Amino acid sequence: MFTVEQIKQAHAKVRSGADFPAYIKALKQLGVTGYETQVADSCNRYFGADGFSATASPMYEQLDIAAATNARQFEERLKAHQRGETDYYTFCKDCASNGIDKWVVSLEAMTCTYFDQQGRPVLEEKIPG
Repeated sequence: MFTVEQIKQAHAKVRSGADFPAYIKALKQLGVTGYETQVADSCNRYFGADGFSATASPMYEQLDIAAATNARQFEERLKAHQRGETDYYTFCKDCASNGIDKWVVSLEAMTCTYFDQQGRPVLEEKIPG
């Protein structure tokens, strides 16, 4: 199975959202079937076959998640990130300021779903690839 260190090596190649499809391909090659990212501290839990999981340590200091969700503004910031205009940390701050609590990636369904603090889906996207 995969290790957090292998995932960190794949993630180190990501400079912006434009690199996301290559990152997803690398994760699939490692055997990752999905993952969940907590925006507040960027703690990631990765899932594999047969119930296997691995959890990475938080990547930065705690961010405050806005109580109100601004889906329109979030989508604009997401598109900017996907165009390569922001780095990962900036994107996480944009998520927090727009009320996004976490995102869940399914590499089987090839989707990324963003959730608010009440666990309601705000946006689901198909992952190219």
